[in-house]
Amino acid sequence: MQESSGTGVLQSRQGVTLREHFGEEIMKAFKTLTLLLSVSMLLLVAASAMAQGVIVPGPCERCPRPPQQIALPRSLPIKSIKIDAKIVSQVATTHVEQIFRNDTDATLEGTYFFPIPEQASITEFAIWDGNRRLVGEVRTREEARRIYDEIVRRQRDPGLLEYAGKDLFQASIFPIPPHSDKKLEITYSQILRAESGTVAYRYPLGTGRQSAQIGSVSGRVELESKDPLSNIYSPTHAIEVKRNGTGRAAVNFENQGEPEDFQLFYALSREDFGVTLLTHREPGKDGYFLLMVSPKDDWSEQEYAAKDIVFVLDTSGSMADEGKMEKARAALLYGIKILRPADRFNVVSFAGEEHLLANDLINADDDGRARATRFVQALKPVGGTNIDAALTAAREQISRSSNLGHPRMIVFLTDGLPTVGQTNVEQILANAKNAGDARIFPFGVGYDVNTSLLDRLASQSGGVADYVEPKEDLEVKVSNFFARISYPVLSDLRLDMAGVETDLSYPRTMPDIFRGSQLTIIGRYRNPIDMNFVRLTLTGKSGGSERKFFYNNLHFALNEEANDFLPRLWATRRVGWLMEQVRTNGEQKELRDEIVDLGTRYGIVTPYTSYLAVEPGASVQNVTSTASSRSKGFGNAQGGLNAPPPPAPRAADATATTGNIAVQQSKRARAQQEVMRVEKDDQANTIRIAGGKTFYLREGVWTDADFKAGMPLPQTVIKFGSDEYFTLLKQKPRLAAFFSLGEKVVVILDGTVYRVNAGN
Repeated sequence: MQESSGTGVLQSRQGVTLREHFGEEIMKAFKTLTLLLSVSMLLLVAASAMAQGVIVPGPCERCPRPPQQIALPRSLPIKSIKIDAKIVSQVATTHVEQIFRNDTDATLEGTYFFPIPEQASITEFAIWDGNRRLVGEVRTREEARRIYDEIVRRQRDPGLLEYAGKDLFQASIFPIPPHSDKKLEITYSQILRAESGTVAYRYPLGTGRQSAQIGSVSGRVELESKDPLSNIYSPTHAIEVKRNGTGRAAVNFENQGEPEDFQLFYALSREDFGVTLLTHREPGKDGYFLLMVSPKDDWSEQEYAAKDIVFVLDTSGSMADEGKMEKARAALLYGIKILRPADRFNVVSFAGEEHLLANDLINADDDGRARATRFVQALKPVGGTNIDAALTAAREQISRSSNLGHPRMIVFLTDGLPTVGQTNVEQILANAKNAGDARIFPFGVGYDVNTSLLDRLASQSGGVADYVEPKEDLEVKVSNFFARISYPVLSDLRLDMAGVETDLSYPRTMPDIFRGSQLTIIGRYRNPIDMNFVRLTLTGKSGGSERKFFYNNLHFALNEEANDFLPRLWATRRVGWLMEQVRTNGEQKELRDEIVDLGTRYGIVTPYTSYLAVEPGASVQNVTSTASSRSKGFGNAQGGLNAPPPPAPRAADATATTGNIAVQQSKRARAQQEVMRVEKDDQANTIRIAGGKTFYLREGVWTDADFKAGMPLPQTVIKFGSDEYFTLLKQKPRLAAFFSLGEKVVVILDGTVYRVNAGN
């Protein structure tokens, strides 16, 4: 491929030029047939962004006029998008194939816009005419900018503003036959920056969706590096990661609902733990950070920590229903089978009273595992449910064992409420507090469990509660958990961020790190200055001894426009934690009010908020009724939460402790506290997310959720499409994302209220 500068010809060895295809005379007669491939450096410069190509159609000036006027769409619908990228040593080559659809009865001409990253180099562009591949000529950036501005003004299409601030390629497309597809291909390369060892790749699929209907989307990104890859993470899409050694991986994704910008991060590190830090901060406000820590893949067997674990299994009569006992037995046998020889363990079965495999923890050698297998195979479901006695026995096992610095765990599986012995929930919790620093991992089977009890057992010990619903496979879910905790890497974690003022970080209790797991911390920071060269210290126990790991040159920025998904991600985790407090301690006005505020400001579904905007002066009671059942307020937490989140229940059910609703509430709160990806659930008639902000449609005006009537802030009022409108966009490129919502917009940016009114 040869690329000209200025007005030369872009040619492909595999394709033919339009001049060769149509002939010299036709090309001279019909200049507009020429494929204009133009580089536009618009004055609205945005940082390192790329986006979807869009075709703005127009009538064919040289074609026979149709018998009646044809209504043209604002832009041609995109039938499919296929992205194929390869990143080798931070050099990314992206190949995009787009198929557009002309559903009208007319032959059309179109103007194609494709934004590309700053400093990217186009290596190939082609249009398919039937089975022939055509390439074209390069024109000046000034002409592309003029055409773009004229179309935005003429079409009065705010959606096209999503392309403002981007480096544009522009092409004239002809012919686009009626009721046919038009396939375009573009390939470009760019150098990705690595900040603090973290590389970011972006392909904003969401850009252009205001103007064009987008069908299927699929993508594949191949990663290749000399340094080991870690923390491969997308905050926007559910990705499938296939590794090939430590320095190669393939990332695949498909569209899930409304297209949104695809973002991918990964770390390059030869350290024992890979660290990724992402920050976002607006001037004058608190900042937000996401810290990811994951262990290397090639730990030796000796480096993994031995663990002390007690398996506690409910064998009450109700476990005989629906084959629960057999599935629980199979899961427990698997958990025993995969214990490592250095581990120590015991098994406690309980119904009306508890039964122990042994009086003390035993070694997980061949004899120990065989003994436990015989014990578990002989268990039968009969009797009541004495939860307190079973937990007391497990706690005593852990407490009496000599402390060798092993991670300590109690896995507790039950399908019922406490019916025998101590049945008072508060007393059971008090008795379980002194569990020898063991983390308790409760599994509730079915809906006849006390979710408040199980959730609090987990939270007060630093563990996690989970639930197996009737439609789920108990054996698979519990066995997967045993596999995840089989190889502890680091326990009793502590993080020192060297003077960075952080607060409201989640999770509140640091979990242990296991092989293949990833620690993710999301929080806020408020230092009054740029924090450069921060040294993070990670401390934990491994192999019975304390170890320290140091990571230098981390940056907590005073002003960072990138990663604008972080505030909403943090707010989602915060809401999950607040909901856990409501369920644990009862509903309180302060908790309820904060949940309502966060839900409306960030467009998060909660039992107390719907997606309707809270009008100025409206009371909390006006929005504490029905929450949208179309719950996509948060995405699935990566690394273990694969099922879609349960529907948002009613506010009246927020404090339920047992039954289907209580289980859904608990799972929702947990998922929100672990969430790594917040899905957009833009309801076209009520809410939009743009530039990291939430907007509600109020009386025909897209209104910033942070805006309140009577705010003592300076205001700038402009008319859509006016000269002042475009001048302002050139001065403040970030406004383009907000103004693209429509002809009437109210937004707060940098302490100023900007109000756009419709033009004539």
